[in-house]
Amino acid sequence: MTKNSLNDLNDHLFAALERLGEEGISAETIETESKRATAIVDVADQIIEGQKLKITAAKLFAEHGERVLPMLPRIGPPASGAKAAEAIEHDKGEDKAE
Repeated sequence: MTKNSLNDLNDHLFAALERLGEEGISAETIETESKRATAIVDVADQIIEGQKLKITAAKLFAEHGERVLPMLPRIGPPASGAKAAEAIEHDKGEDKAE
């Protein structure tokens, strides 16, 4: 399970914005915070793209059913019923964490 969630990502982005908007900070601090904010945004973009991929996979499964599962192995059913229940619970945990 992941340590951070999408809400945490939002918090980090707004915190970076607040740091950049502080009154009376030096040019050096602005430059440092700007570089930091750029790095945060770059990582955030990758996280968002990963979430978009999950949504696309879920839509494909919803629209086309099990016949797309060979092309979407991450959401495919495990070998046994017990493992299927574990995978569903695991995926629910991931969604809550993000």
